[in-house]
Amino acid sequence: MKSKLITSIHQVEPQQWQALFDPDYPFTRHEFLAALEDSGCTTEKSGWKVQHILIFDEEQLIAAMPCYIKTHSYGEYIFDWSWADAYHKHGINYYPKIVCAIPYTPATGPRLGINTAYLQHSTDIFDCINKTLQTLAADIGATNWQCLFPTKDLSDQFKENGWLQRVDVQFHWFNRNYQHFDDFTATFASRKRKNVLKERRKITDSNIQIDRIEGADITDEMWQRFFIFYQATYLKRSRHGGYLNLELFLKLANTMPENIMMVVAKDEQRIVASALYFKSVDTLFGRYWGCIEEHQFLHFECCYYQGIEYCITHKLAKFDAGAQGEHKIQRGFEPVITYANYHILHPQFGPAIANFLEEEQLHNSQYIEAVKARLPFKN
Repeated sequence: MKSKLITSIHQVEPQQWQALFDPDYPFTRHEFLAALEDSGCTTEKSGWKVQHILIFDEEQLIAAMPCYIKTHSYGEYIFDWSWADAYHKHGINYYPKIVCAIPYTPATGPRLGINTAYLQHSTDIFDCINKTLQTLAADIGATNWQCLFPTKDLSDQFKENGWLQRVDVQFHWFNRNYQHFDDFTATFASRKRKNVLKERRKITDSNIQIDRIEGADITDEMWQRFFIFYQATYLKRSRHGGYLNLELFLKLANTMPENIMMVVAKDEQRIVASALYFKSVDTLFGRYWGCIEEHQFLHFECCYYQGIEYCITHKLAKFDAGAQGEHKIQRGFEPVITYANYHILHPQFGPAIANFLEEEQLHNSQYIEAVKARLPFKN
């Protein structure tokens, strides 16, 4: 086996790349990574320098890993800022680092694609990847390499190959064969159910029209308005206009509309809010939201209740509404574990971070048990 580093997704044929990954998961699709790159969202200037790893057996591409050289920790959604601060206080550079991730996307999924005929050779593939990362880290002076939001199976394999394992918590909704939204809320304790119905009724009584629009039917006006809302939300929350640009969204609308759904809220035919979703055959991914006017409970309607209804209508098994957000708990989103893996090169910081991750995992286990007691479901 031999490896090759590429600085653009366009250096591998789309069909070759896609043959290695689950074709249903939207965020490893060649089109998705190409849109990020072509729109300028993943460039050296953005701090996401493309450095994908390809593994070959002779001339045949048998595995691939989407990787980036990072000079900051923005857009990752699992945080290592405190580690960077600790390095800095000791006069050590924490960056650059090598990150296997889908930029700006905290959605668990495949991070290593392997040709199914070579699954029995996964040990050799992991050895090749580790050697490639070691060489790259030495060449660029990287202090560590990471994999963010892999599946549990892949995370466990990384752990077996000497990477540290980290766990975090998100809140996901699960479809238990509901036929209608009322079937879902019928599982709630009475007071919790009334709260949800009250929130939804507030939007209905306000005469705001809510529509779910499939990707191919999203108009240019809807995309333009959505992007204005997206920027406004980031300006309010983070004092910048967001990591992504309109060019990216328009490229995605053109290349993978079948994976996109948008919730649009109108007040007297004027679009006042929207939420963008991606989807696979069994999962809905809530990604971005924004509004130009504040309406009570509109965020919950567009980002949660409409997504739940969509999953019920289309028989999707799961709704991943994104990172963080404890307000999801009382609306029926359940705690789930997400994973990350790290290889820390510094001889002192490596053991210190390993101890931190053990304590963090214990805390998260206790946190999950506490959250379960706050779920709205009947006992």
